[in-house]
Amino acid sequence: MSSTHESTPLSFSDMGLTGPVLQAITDAGYETPTAIQKEMIPHMMDRRDVVGQAQTGTGKTAAFALPLLTRIQGGKCKKPQILVLAPTRELAIQVAKSFETYGKHIKNLSVLPIFGGQDYSIQLKQLHRGVHVVVGTPGRVMDHIRKGTLKLDDIHSFILDEADEMLKMGFIDDVEWVLEQLPEDRQTALFSATMPSSIRAIARKYLNNPVEITIKTKTVTALTINQRYLLTSGLSRKFEAISRILEVEDFDAVLVFVRTKIQTLELAEKLSALGHKAAPLNGDIQQSHRLRTIDQLKSKAIDILVATDVAARGLDVERISHVINYDIPFDQEAYIHRIGRTGRAGRSGQAILFVNPRERSMLKSIERVTRQKIEMMKLPTSKDINKKRIENFKAKISSSLQADTGFYQKLIQEFLAENTVSGEEVAAALAHLMQGNKPMLLPEDKFRKEPAAPRRRDQKMVRTRKERRPSALQLPPEEGMERFRIEVGREQGIKPSNIVGAIANEADISSKHIGRISIYDNHSTVDLPYGMPQDVLRILHRVRVGSRAMKISRIDMPSAPEGNPAGKDAGPKKRLRRKGQRKHNRKSAAA
Repeated sequence: MSSTHESTPLSFSDMGLTGPVLQAITDAGYETPTAIQKEMIPHMMDRRDVVGQAQTGTGKTAAFALPLLTRIQGGKCKKPQILVLAPTRELAIQVAKSFETYGKHIKNLSVLPIFGGQDYSIQLKQLHRGVHVVVGTPGRVMDHIRKGTLKLDDIHSFILDEADEMLKMGFIDDVEWVLEQLPEDRQTALFSATMPSSIRAIARKYLNNPVEITIKTKTVTALTINQRYLLTSGLSRKFEAISRILEVEDFDAVLVFVRTKIQTLELAEKLSALGHKAAPLNGDIQQSHRLRTIDQLKSKAIDILVATDVAARGLDVERISHVINYDIPFDQEAYIHRIGRTGRAGRSGQAILFVNPRERSMLKSIERVTRQKIEMMKLPTSKDINKKRIENFKAKISSSLQADTGFYQKLIQEFLAENTVSGEEVAAALAHLMQGNKPMLLPEDKFRKEPAAPRRRDQKMVRTRKERRPSALQLPPEEGMERFRIEVGREQGIKPSNIVGAIANEADISSKHIGRISIYDNHSTVDLPYGMPQDVLRILHRVRVGSRAMKISRIDMPSAPEGNPAGKDAGPKKRLRRKGQRKHNRKSAAA
């Protein structure tokens, strides 16, 4: 793969784009192409196949949409000419809207997003009328191709967007099937943030001598995003933290990420109770409702969206000024995609990450991958909040003074003439009337102390008489995990796969995030991500594994239950005990 361009044009007008497309670029306020646009548009204009590697938020949609729109045969010819495959419905909608924006000066241009969850009749009606650009998810695109409602004869350009996400979501076989149905003389462009071997194999098999363009950046996340983290402990502390942060931060719109669908509903409801305009967004919400929620976020009817990773994929709302990771993501790439919802296209943004002390390793891992230091922030105090409330109160007064207050001035003058009070007293009374009985300012902080440092190994643990010393050493949970007991075991014929399946299905947790499982005679233990929501645990408590309810409960201080776990060799554990005993003896001698 090689490039035929020796020099890179510096402006959109140098790239051979048509007048209507250039006019749309001007309307959008774009002045200088991004790095991937500079490199890719000339090759796309030359009708070369292209493989582009760039992170989200770099302007790659415009890199393929702008040159392809110059080749659209508008007017009465309304056969599909451009097909774009996207991994999620949200991204499909976003890309389709970008085509509409860039092609708004092209006469009679028709763009159609197609995806699962939307009524077939809507899509069939528009396909029958005729469209120029189709942007869809693999499953729904395949359905229309098989039904014959999506004709591919006139497709001259095919775009595979976020190919690595297609791979992760299991769509690669579907992508290859679609590629095999397309005309051989098409132009193909493949975009991916990473280039695993399977994606390169597709490029070699289906692309014709493609140009490969890699946009290298010093940092994976945008420099326009200010990243901070806050140490929290426990669910009540996290909610207290987000409540205070939302009081002192100047935000336009906030996207809050949580791990489970249940949490989106619970947290959105709690934030609404505090007076915020908040709504949930998760995969169980009907597509029509999800689209309406996003529109409400854009129109400022909603200011806070509480979402899961999958539901927010491809979400591009300009007014999102803050991304709050209420739950730390399970992997670094998820963090990158999350905070990429703000600070896009040169705009500034704020990203705040809640970190439990036991999750510090994931924080460091995120910093290594993003190659950026995430600064620690302090929890806003009552003094900070009170200062902000006073500032907001004064700002409301200043704003009201700009309005026509003549009628009220006359009323106040009459009241002053009739009563022996000062203007300040009247203003204070009106402020009290507006505030009601709820105090404006918070009392002095009465926080619980931050969690104490982890217990040192040489400190003795107090044991009750009923608690028996374990007969075998059980390794503690890994960082970011905590241990739970399940009231089913070997006697009930339970295997680790039974426990994994039950938890993954009910808690909506990927199996790769379920930790060590130990099976005993009549119970088991399992390690799960730290800070599991109580609602999820209540559901798991009732879930049946085999013939018995799981009755899951948290183990506060990990200790080995009686008996060796099924299938475990006690030999290495004895060696660990001997090693620990020798270390204890050395410390005693030194003392």
